[in-house]
Amino acid sequence: MRLTSIQKDRAGGVLLGQAIGDALGVPYEFGAPISVGEAAMIGGGLGPYAPGEWSDDAQMAICIAQASADGADLRTDAGLNEVAAAFLRWQTRGASDIGIQTSRVLDAARKTSGPLADVMTTAARAAARERRAGNGALMRTSVVGLVDLGDHEATADVAARVSALTHADQRCIDSCVLWSEAVRVAVVEGRFDIRAGLSLIPEPRRTQWRELIDQAETRPPSAFDRNGFTVTAFQAAWSAIYATRHIEGPDQVEAALQTVIAIGHDTDTIAAIAGGLLGARYGVSGLPSDLVRRVNGWPGLRGRDLVGLALAIATGSQEPQYSGASMLSNCSPSLEVPHPDDREVILGTESDLSRCSDLGVTAVVSLSRIGKPELAAAGVGSGKHAEVWLIDSENPAKNAHLSWTLTDAARTIAALRDQGERVFVHCVRAEHRTPAVALAYSRLRKAGPGAEARIEEAIGH
Repeated sequence: MRLTSIQKDRAGGVLLGQAIGDALGVPYEFGAPISVGEAAMIGGGLGPYAPGEWSDDAQMAICIAQASADGADLRTDAGLNEVAAAFLRWQTRGASDIGIQTSRVLDAARKTSGPLADVMTTAARAAARERRAGNGALMRTSVVGLVDLGDHEATADVAARVSALTHADQRCIDSCVLWSEAVRVAVVEGRFDIRAGLSLIPEPRRTQWRELIDQAETRPPSAFDRNGFTVTAFQAAWSAIYATRHIEGPDQVEAALQTVIAIGHDTDTIAAIAGGLLGARYGVSGLPSDLVRRVNGWPGLRGRDLVGLALAIATGSQEPQYSGASMLSNCSPSLEVPHPDDREVILGTESDLSRCSDLGVTAVVSLSRIGKPELAAAGVGSGKHAEVWLIDSENPAKNAHLSWTLTDAARTIAALRDQGERVFVHCVRAEHRTPAVALAYSRLRKAGPGAEARIEEAIGH
């Protein structure tokens, strides 16, 4: 299906939201419980992981995403074989952690000849006889919701078959079907509907799942702390989202992630599950850019790469800015003027990106699309280049959360400045987005009246 710009925004948020949840939950996995609001991307955990680094939860989702983005049709046996092969490569070439059942299934598949997906599914069915039903398939399923955005039955079929590669217990499969369909609905329609997939599950299991969802909505999130089990992990993630439903707009993202991590136990996994659905609902533009700039992990990717992968799956083609293409318009004059309320914030255009070193800039906030050549030309340190999803249009419907996104960009500038960075802020020509964010920054810093006039005078528009 052809996606609107806002649907693309939401599709791009799925894998990124999952990675943010994963990296935020990593430090607290199986550790002492924390209070809501205390989670931070400090790394450590069972890795130990670097700050902002995602774990096996996002890694396995990336395996699925890369196979699909490279052209594998996950609705076919050949496509499933590609996913199975990706799992095996990941196990030996990059898995920072791996679940017990997943490890057993992959090990068994290596020792058996035949089509990889068939071999792996057979091994998973044998493991299912132990009735453990771990959360290892649910943790990676959000991205499956992007495979066929126009077809709920195809989404359910792919979710079931990808789950069964390692987790063939019916409870694992059902949880993946429900969550993947909820992601699909969130991307297409911009709303949460965890019950949307119930029609895809036959009775009597449908009634059982309806009751399980009711429990998630009537009990406190803390009730779902035994979340290594796929059903409880599902309930934990949804309970945190449901419990924060009163928080309007993208602020719910951090509130829900903080809530789910405070449940404890398998914190990175349940936060990754919740993050995928939150990203689908609020999009790239609704995810905190200060967290987006810091996420990183296997196989040497950062947040922008995850957005590119997700969009390639959802649209069937690679978006130009995530390829090797330049995104420069070649029509932007240089500007490079200091922000009138903070001279360590430099306002400019895309033409100034290659001059960051000359300007003494140590961090960048990009408000327009940039390609890999521009990213390299800026040359700032890893994790110090924030990219904000902000469409330059007079039609407010082009930006799902315009006011929030402007404020969020200002918060990211403030966070970088508080860390001692000299920050370059730019869009294409500094005509709309750059002055709007500059004004949001002045207001955030409580710079006093007249900020808009000062910014207009500085930029010269």
